[in-house]
Amino acid sequence: MTHALTLHFPSAVGNIDAYIQAANRYPMLTEAEEIGLAERFHNDGDVEAARQLVLSHLRLVISIARGYLGYGLPHADLIQEGNIGLMKAVKRFDSGRGVRLVSFAMHWIKAEIHEYILKNWRLVKVATTKAQRKLFFNLRSLKNGYEGVDTLSGTQATEVATRLGVKQSEVIEMETRLTGRDLALEGNPDDSDDAFAPIDYLADSRYEPTRVLENKSIAHLQGEGLHEALNTLDPRSRRIIETRWLHEEGEGATLHDLAAEFSVSAERIRQIEVKALQKMRSVLIAA
Repeated sequence: MTHALTLHFPSAVGNIDAYIQAANRYPMLTEAEEIGLAERFHNDGDVEAARQLVLSHLRLVISIARGYLGYGLPHADLIQEGNIGLMKAVKRFDSGRGVRLVSFAMHWIKAEIHEYILKNWRLVKVATTKAQRKLFFNLRSLKNGYEGVDTLSGTQATEVATRLGVKQSEVIEMETRLTGRDLALEGNPDDSDDAFAPIDYLADSRYEPTRVLENKSIAHLQGEGLHEALNTLDPRSRRIIETRWLHEEGEGATLHDLAAEFSVSAERIRQIEVKALQKMRSVLIAA
């Protein structure tokens, strides 16, 4: 059984030192106390038990969040995200597996903090794959292993790439981003009228005639054109395309899901899908 978990505990906003002091005043739990609270929450829906589990582990979140201060994000924000991970861990914690909550929660806390950093840090837009994320979160520490080195040499970049399972070019690009600096787009208010800031060289192409026509064409294909193309399909083909490619949330249906629905083989569903897509493509091109 799962329960909604909405808890109130010391806010990480404001005086961070006061928050840390307050969090450290909550006593740590014995293993027996932890098991008892976990059973009360999961078996009886006792939210107060969950609250005690969370409060007793706030110091863990603070400790983990402190390790990510090098990314230039506020400690309080990192703690707040870590607290979300802690609450997720409490919801999923099974005391019967013989693992303490402190060990189980570390994964959830770090995962939530990682997501926050990747979404908000200005230099990490390229960290989209698992390997790139690993590179992002480990490059600093690995680089510290080369004493007195500001920039990795080609050999060192190759060594890092091998250890982390990425390309040498990705190591070099990430290092460039990590060591880069911000450049203000706006000029200094005190600059003379003759001075030019970078923003003066950035053209707004949204209203360029060919771009306007292109956007209208794309909008038509995504709206009316797609609707017209779907209307040319038979009900089964349309069902396959919609559930495989036009679903709004989550993952679409698999070939095997649709094979079971229509009592045919997965290969037959694939053939129908390919033929339907070809037919739709012809309609869209003609439009």
